[in-house]
Amino acid sequence: MTDQAALAHHGTSAQAVGAFLRRRCEQIAQRWADEALFRTVFTVSRDEALEAARAVVEALAAVAMSDRVEDPGAPGFATVREQLARTAAARSRAGATSERIAHEVAALRPSITELLSADLADTRREDLCASLVSLTVLLGTLRLVVLETTLSSDEQLIERQRLQLLEVTTPVIKLWTGIVAVPLIGTLDSARSQVVMESLLDAVVAQQARFVILDITGVPTVDSLVAQHLMKTVAAARLMGAECIVSGIRPAIAQTIVHLGIDLGSVVTRASLADALGHALHRQGAVIVDQTAGGIQR
Repeated sequence: MTDQAALAHHGTSAQAVGAFLRRRCEQIAQRWADEALFRTVFTVSRDEALEAARAVVEALAAVAMSDRVEDPGAPGFATVREQLARTAAARSRAGATSERIAHEVAALRPSITELLSADLADTRREDLCASLVSLTVLLGTLRLVVLETTLSSDEQLIERQRLQLLEVTTPVIKLWTGIVAVPLIGTLDSARSQVVMESLLDAVVAQQARFVILDITGVPTVDSLVAQHLMKTVAAARLMGAECIVSGIRPAIAQTIVHLGIDLGSVVTRASLADALGHALHRQGAVIVDQTAGGIQR
């Protein structure tokens, strides 16, 4: 069967491109394995880059044969989305921007266009032009899929970093045997409150803590929502068998709490972290003394 007959046999120009991709899969993969998109990710072994490039070519062929070259959601892309996500994530970690990654995908086009032009050189000019257009659209869709996976990967990375930052900014500190503290700094929103509660309850179990100090010295303002989060944390600590002490209530915050009508009557409060620690030590039967120049005094 001649190339022109094959083109007619496959019907649309997109299907003709699909047939071409299947015929020349190995040649295309060999060329793509040396392109930056694959070469800079699979640096240990060229065989890995070749296998990855081959998988992408096969996926493009499946998409073209389904005549859905403009559809990023075509089933053919499903087989390589995970791989493209890993590749894009690796390039992002290496410092490549989305624009750079898109440029690297576009750089795949010249070599495959050259092969297609040579492969269909004996066909009618109209058919060749139609096939080149279909191939261009297909590679444009591939670039869109890569960018989608890149953005998705970036969003997941940002979310993981946000959660890690929340954990770092809400440490649980062991002050004494049976006493732990959480110094809160900044705004206390719902997401951070959940992290505080989970970290605190884990510490109560791990340290067998009897007293928990929530120090809000670094919290700029206290509104009804912040107070609600604090009360939930206090209640959760009590259910775990620990007494909760709130410290660091400054005069301005005390006035705000009174103005809002927030009832903290059931919560033990102290002006500072030192006072809260002293209270917890006293409740545990410890004797606190001050060492002065004239001796030791209680």
